[in-house]
Amino acid sequence: MLFGSPLGEFLVIILGGIIAGVIGSLTGLGGGSVLVPVLTLFYGVPIDFAIGASLISTIATSAGSASTYTKKGIANIKIGVGLEVATTLGAIVGALTFILVTREDLEWVLYLLFGIVLLTSLIPTIKRGKYEYPEAKMPDFTSRAFQLTGKYNDERAKKTITYTGVRWWLGEIIMFFAGLLSGLLGIGSGALKVLGMDWAMNLPMKVTTTTSNFMIGITAATGSSIYWYAGYISFFLAAATAIGVLAGSRIGSVVLLKISNKEIRWIFFAILSFLGIDMLFKGITIGNIYDIPSLIAFTVAIVVSIVLIVILFLKMKMEVSKDGRDITKTD
Repeated sequence: MLFGSPLGEFLVIILGGIIAGVIGSLTGLGGGSVLVPVLTLFYGVPIDFAIGASLISTIATSAGSASTYTKKGIANIKIGVGLEVATTLGAIVGALTFILVTREDLEWVLYLLFGIVLLTSLIPTIKRGKYEYPEAKMPDFTSRAFQLTGKYNDERAKKTITYTGVRWWLGEIIMFFAGLLSGLLGIGSGALKVLGMDWAMNLPMKVTTTTSNFMIGITAATGSSIYWYAGYISFFLAAATAIGVLAGSRIGSVVLLKISNKEIRWIFFAILSFLGIDMLFKGITIGNIYDIPSLIAFTVAIVVSIVLIVILFLKMKMEVSKDGRDITKTD
């Protein structure tokens, strides 16, 4: 029992939820991508109950931040609703698959899968991290058919940004797997949603993260109903995490309006690299592949993440300098 009392434990979990909410709101990952590792790695919560609480908190993240983003006109509701059909179907398949996995005591596979998904999702993020806005692409037939256009007022750049999305079909495929992982891992599928809209559909990062925040609540609600039926929702955990994540998401939504697309992308990269490495270590340990002490795994994950960020930042700065552009500028 943390701090020797249920109240102390409740407050500590709320604090973890606030941190997860801020990060999830800024990056479009949803609180679950941060909350599942926090609950399992630091609070010792079994992954099945951590995922159940995470799905509830993801709904809170969406409710807390999406309202701000929609009022500001940054989130593209039309695109989000169109993509959510595939994500919802994937969430149902993923939640049912999770129940089968837990019955076979294969939870460690989920940790490894979680880590691999997060780390591989860094590749397109790195490639697109040089400049503030995505390179314009010629509209395709889906751009016109599904009206993948929009504009928003960028408070940081102090100008109106217009954009046109492409490859709607590829976005839908990625969204199905995003929903699958949401139901399977309780992460709200924000990581793949962001990648689907950023890399596949070529949308600006602020549009991507804010639209993802709008979508993750619907996806999480679909998966959480199945977890509730299976008995993996703890009222104590769900209440504490929902309060914390809701508060954190409101803070994150305010911060996002004041920072640049590149800064959001670097935050996204830092969090995913740390969580991916840490979750891989956890899966290796509980799967009895190799025993790695928690403190060592945590320290190594932080060090490796910092080294990766420094190396990539310096590499990008050199590449952009050759083009005569400065990555610290917003346009």
